[in-house]
Amino acid sequence: MSEITYIRGDATVPSGGGVKVIAHVCNDIGGWGQGFVGAVSHRWPEPEAAYRAWYRDRAVNDFGLGAAQFVQVEPSLWVANMVGQRGIRRGGRGAPVRYEAIDMALERLAGKAADLGASVHMPRIGCGLAGGTWSRVEPLITERLVKQGIRVIVYDQGEGRP
Repeated sequence: MSEITYIRGDATVPSGGGVKVIAHVCNDIGGWGQGFVGAVSHRWPEPEAAYRAWYRDRAVNDFGLGAAQFVQVEPSLWVANMVGQRGIRRGGRGAPVRYEAIDMALERLAGKAADLGASVHMPRIGCGLAGGTWSRVEPLITERLVKQGIRVIVYDQGEGRP
């Protein structure tokens, strides 16, 4: 069985050929602008615009924890906006990350990646501003994507895998 590939670099500049999906975690309150989404918006306006419209029209669509939205930004490149974070503050109620929601969104991502014949590229989703831990997120990625034969590349800004 394959494993997650860890490389040093920028997930908004995915390596390799073929169709690719860049995956990241969003919150469930329509906020966009800090963390990895800033880098996404710097390269393409479409994922932010689509997320904001998805949130705005949430009464008539599937927006919510565990949902995933796929936005094509180049002929062979998509961005997956995955709702896996409740709110944005860490406060007294713990970190905003919701592992169950990330798991559900990854399942949706697996279906899309399989349909496209795509590899999946991401930072350590859910572990930045969402406050999650990689030891809880990595097994979800392995189960939902890697075990389904989907190639996954995780980009670290610093050194490779811990």
